[in-house]
Amino acid sequence: MPLIDDVSNQMKDAMRAKDQARTLALRSIRAGFITAMKEDGKDTLSDEACIEVLRRIAKQRQDSIDAYVSANRPDMADAERAELVVINAFLPQLADEATTRAWVAEAIAATKASSVKEVGKVMGAVMKAHKGDVDGALVKRLAEALLAG
Repeated sequence: MPLIDDVSNQMKDAMRAKDQARTLALRSIRAGFITAMKEDGKDTLSDEACIEVLRRIAKQRQDSIDAYVSANRPDMADAERAELVVINAFLPQLADEATTRAWVAEAIAATKASSVKEVGKVMGAVMKAHKGDVDGALVKRLAEALLAG
């Protein structure tokens, strides 16, 4: 079943079960899908496009959580965390740190990067080869650490 249909079906189930938190999160996801469809002028989205939308929404939720925590609003941060749990359930797992470190090391060797100034080149190579499988922030951190010596 396509991801967009799965989200719609789960939203209907959550509404029937009167699960407000889950319904809110699924509505947010569905709204993101609809916005992406309108931008592309399409009637549906591929699973790959849905995953991009989900990653964008997840990043927004994480940014909101950080802002609420720094503003000392734990109630709002908890609501965002609940939505993030639902969003993450639809996302494929990203590579772990050991796998990412190996990919970064391969990219450093392939690009012949030798200083921290060339982190962008290494990140570009890793992200191109493993776009949906790796966390960009982790790649940057590992690349900086490996290039720093």
